[in-house]
Amino acid sequence: MHFSEALINWYFTHKRDLPWRQTNSAYHIWLSEIMLQQTQVIKVLDYYSIFLDKYPSIHDLAQADEDEVLKLWQGLGYYSRARNLHASAKVISDNQGVFPQNYEALKKLKGVGDYTAAAIASFAFGEAKAVVDGNVYRVLSRFLGIDLPINSTEGAKLFKEKAEELLDKSRPADHNQAIMEFGALLCRPKNPDCTQCPLQKDCVAFQQNKISQLPVKLKKVKVRKRYLNYLILEDASERLLIQKRTQKDIWQNMFEFPLSETQNNTNEMTTDAFGLSLPTQNLTRLTEKPIKHQLTHQSLYTDFWKLNLTQNFESYPELVEGYTVVTQNELLNYAVPVLIANFIQTHFFKR
Repeated sequence: MHFSEALINWYFTHKRDLPWRQTNSAYHIWLSEIMLQQTQVIKVLDYYSIFLDKYPSIHDLAQADEDEVLKLWQGLGYYSRARNLHASAKVISDNQGVFPQNYEALKKLKGVGDYTAAAIASFAFGEAKAVVDGNVYRVLSRFLGIDLPINSTEGAKLFKEKAEELLDKSRPADHNQAIMEFGALLCRPKNPDCTQCPLQKDCVAFQQNKISQLPVKLKKVKVRKRYLNYLILEDASERLLIQKRTQKDIWQNMFEFPLSETQNNTNEMTTDAFGLSLPTQNLTRLTEKPIKHQLTHQSLYTDFWKLNLTQNFESYPELVEGYTVVTQNELLNYAVPVLIANFIQTHFFKR
């Protein structure tokens, strides 16, 4: 049986019932594919429904405030996706809501690379373009016995060529869905179910007992350690200061408390470390030990500190410059990284 035919037959017997597979709406498919980048299906399901309820059309999303979009995205991670999603929505909305309708045009949208463009092009418009994601790399590497690193320039080029060669040009959407689902459910990274595999007879890795060795990946980039200190500065009315992260760094355009980044963990902090217009004062540490938060290439070690002022912020005009003054309840209206969101819930609202 042909490679693609075997996959598609398997797919229609075993596929998961996912909402974005029940539509050919480019908007719905684009939204799901952006959300699924680096994120598991189970987590995307709720966010996908919430976004479509809030923004039923591309025009609704385009007209939304970016802060609102980031708030709705909160907890899904990789926040540049939300910013790119919003920026692209504006471009498409200005084009009367008409999506780019082919692979090359889709790649011009912010946040849309080769894989996402191929997925949208095939699922929404039937273009014969093969997708290549982690699942596809794994299936092709094992089936064809390719030991070139999947994250090398040479390897990426070869896998793209092989994916195009094996694509069923008459059924690109079904083929692409099938090979990705096959990799996710059966040809898994660990403990693949080879006994149920319809490709077993022709699978090079299975025949040569190399399943556990493929695919090959170059060593990961070294993870950077960062030490963050946040100050919960509370005035006499129990109001707080927050600021927007505008620099090109993690969590861009999201909100946070006054921040001091240090070279290592520290057991003592003063107001001087935060560059605030206040007399030097020692701070109270709220965390027993640093909270570790893992990003793809960064390990964050975070402590929260507190200082209570005896007067309202209005008495410190220079202090509040560049910050937003909020009540504890108003904190919930702002898009913050999940690390800070968890702290807010625990510190302010857990009774």
